[in-house]
Amino acid sequence: MTTFAIKEDFLLDEQPFKIISGALHYFRMTPQQWEDSLYNLKALGANTVETYIPWNLHEAQEGVFDFSGSKNLEAFVRLAEKLGLWVILRPSAYICAEWEFGGLPAWLLKEPGIRLRSGDPRFMSKVAAYYQELLPRLLPLQITHGGPVLMVQIENEYGSYGMDKDYLRQTKKLLEAGGIDVPLFTSDGAWPEVLDAGTLIEEDVFVTGNFGSRSKENAAVLQDFMAAHGKKWPLMCMEYWDGWFNRWGEPIVKRDPQDLANEVQDMLEIGSVNLYMFHGGSNFGFYNGCSARGQQDLPQVTSYDYDALLTEAGQPTEKYYLVQQAIKAVCPDVWQAEPRVKKLVALGTYPVSDSVSLLKVKDQLMSPITTAYPLTMEQAGSGYGYLLYSLDLKNYHHENSIKVVDAGDRIQAYVDGALTPLQQTDPLLREMTLTGASSQDIITLDLLVENQGRVNYGYKLNHPGQSKGIRGGVMQDIHFHQGYRHYPLDFSSEQLAAVDFSAGKDPQQPSFYRFSFDLDAIGDSFIDCSAYGKGVVIVNGHNLGRYWNQGPIYSLYCPKEFLRQGANEVIIFETEGIELTQLRFTDQPICDTE
Repeated sequence: MTTFAIKEDFLLDEQPFKIISGALHYFRMTPQQWEDSLYNLKALGANTVETYIPWNLHEAQEGVFDFSGSKNLEAFVRLAEKLGLWVILRPSAYICAEWEFGGLPAWLLKEPGIRLRSGDPRFMSKVAAYYQELLPRLLPLQITHGGPVLMVQIENEYGSYGMDKDYLRQTKKLLEAGGIDVPLFTSDGAWPEVLDAGTLIEEDVFVTGNFGSRSKENAAVLQDFMAAHGKKWPLMCMEYWDGWFNRWGEPIVKRDPQDLANEVQDMLEIGSVNLYMFHGGSNFGFYNGCSARGQQDLPQVTSYDYDALLTEAGQPTEKYYLVQQAIKAVCPDVWQAEPRVKKLVALGTYPVSDSVSLLKVKDQLMSPITTAYPLTMEQAGSGYGYLLYSLDLKNYHHENSIKVVDAGDRIQAYVDGALTPLQQTDPLLREMTLTGASSQDIITLDLLVENQGRVNYGYKLNHPGQSKGIRGGVMQDIHFHQGYRHYPLDFSSEQLAAVDFSAGKDPQQPSFYRFSFDLDAIGDSFIDCSAYGKGVVIVNGHNLGRYWNQGPIYSLYCPKEFLRQGANEVIIFETEGIELTQLRFTDQPICDTE
């Protein structure tokens, strides 16, 4: 059986081994895409693939686990093994990864006062329960058991968040008790403060760094840190950032391909590297993350193209070929080959079949949850997507102030079905004025709240704002209103099947649009959203994710696996009062140019 050890070098069967790896997230693509992407990684000259494991994807509801389909981690690892790749796994409870809540499940927020990423016994008990399900799946995949997994991560960039070494030690013990016996590691930025706070070097846990430039300078910091603790371990960059992620309303981030290749060559000359990302993929559904900048939260786009070596759709880029040359320059004996390419297709344009207002069908979608005071998204449903609050307000037949207190993230207000602007008056208050002109004694107020993505990195991880929906309440005049009907909208197959498209259309209200059409042939494509406002697209039951006319990207990637030869159904939920008339497929993404 092959052995792997970390001494002054990585040793594979006691021979020095340079890890040339690429990050590829099984959960950001379809299982049918895995083989081409893994093959292209191997053809690059790599010998290893690295992936995170997102807790919130595998345990979306507490105690209910799912490792099927695109969540089948074991199948992904075995396929990598079949193609001749070693594997690095990062199953830490927190992953960052520009993924919703950094991979932490939304249901954790039901526990008042829980301290995430800490030794808080409430948090650690949840991690332990998750690991009891996860770790038996990983155990046979380890190289120590004849599998391809070389190393496993304890925590991710913990030094950029905390310094709770007891938490790190408890996590280490959980992994070891669960049968993880390959080398463990941590990964942190390459500067002394975070390395000191985030590592367990004193317990012989291997230390890696995350950076994307100044290779020799950053590697020297790692080396000095290890030497100060009496370690002569090999140098490894666990995340060599070859691009970057994108946020709504900001320019697309690009990196010069030759600059990257030069820096990768520098890193390979002195150590091992994991390219982050090799293939980024897509944040399907509601799993995009969010950045924090001061008081402002900045949700990230659906595409996780990352300006990586493969595009979102899996096509090799100029970076791919230049990095391939850089690898060959340092490792002339490495096996390389031409990458696989795919044909992207424009599948035509189709008219809308029918549409219906959400407000006309809300009671058909579900029986509302009725309470005196508002529930958060986590309390009322899955914690993802949207939550519609419906209130019956007394009409005093003159102007009334309405205040929404402490809510997140995005709110649209409809008074008797008419969109009414809410003004942000301070960080906790959004206000509007009711005219009270109606002759009816009751005014219906519908508040559609969207969770645009929880912060995945930084100081806001334990912030109360991570809980979505209305946290405080709704005030009429200067008193808090009592009486709420909650409609959590996650667009499950059951919800979508309950939409009655004959109930009545009103394009000015949030609406469902249905497109029914036949395809003679299928292929990877993009859906053009440039004429739409904001919402989500569901293709044959698969949620492609969010679109938004703020840009910088105005299309959604649609893998061919989500389409069918013959009859297809696309449902679009549009919230901006824009009437959708057509669905257009294109063979390339639509985005802002530099």
